[in-house]
Amino acid sequence: MIACRDIRKTFGPLTALEEVTFTIAQGELVALLGANGAGKTTLLRVIAGLARASAGSAEVAGCDVRKAAQEVRRRIGVVSHQTFLYEDLSAVENLRFYGRMYGVQDAPQRIDALLELMELQRRRDDLVRTFSRGMQQRLALARAMLHRPEVLLLDEPFTGLDVHATDLLTRFIAGAAADQVTVLMTVHDPGYALAHSQRLLVLQKGRLVLDAPAPQVAQSDLVQLIVERP
Repeated sequence: MIACRDIRKTFGPLTALEEVTFTIAQGELVALLGANGAGKTTLLRVIAGLARASAGSAEVAGCDVRKAAQEVRRRIGVVSHQTFLYEDLSAVENLRFYGRMYGVQDAPQRIDALLELMELQRRRDDLVRTFSRGMQQRLALARAMLHRPEVLLLDEPFTGLDVHATDLLTRFIAGAAADQVTVLMTVHDPGYALAHSQRLLVLQKGRLVLDAPAPQVAQSDLVQLIVERP
């Protein structure tokens, strides 16, 4: 569902990604780790079509992210550091807006189901600016899943969340993967990645230095890869 081949991304003299190659199968739940500045967010942006690779290619469900950008957008859901929610609209108004954008045929029923799943049904008519960080993050995830994407790209989805919100999102993401949604998420916590993902990718200074099933990786080795700056 995701295929990156020799991805290179430069910003002037800075090389953010260098010859990154990997594939992810349908329904896989993959954690992407690395120190700050390792290139994690840049890689997700390239896959989502939000940034153009300087060299190499990226595909989502067989669609080239450069040549078929509109088709790729229909197939992916993205949650980044910014929620991109409209704070002066209510939760349900935000989802209705995105439902119209994506042409979701059963939008009312889909919205109700997602708000219930994200434990936001009681706050559906409240303005987003009154929501906590965790509630906004849960609403952003509901928005990302509204059009039933085949691929979910999550950039640090647990940042700033309390234990309950983290547990709720963890169960939601696992459920999405069980429904054959392909999930690629960046995380900081190696322990969480080992416990809740099927596979690990690690970037060091823009290079992919680990691509392995989670059960085959020791936490001490993973921590060393993330902390070390060769």
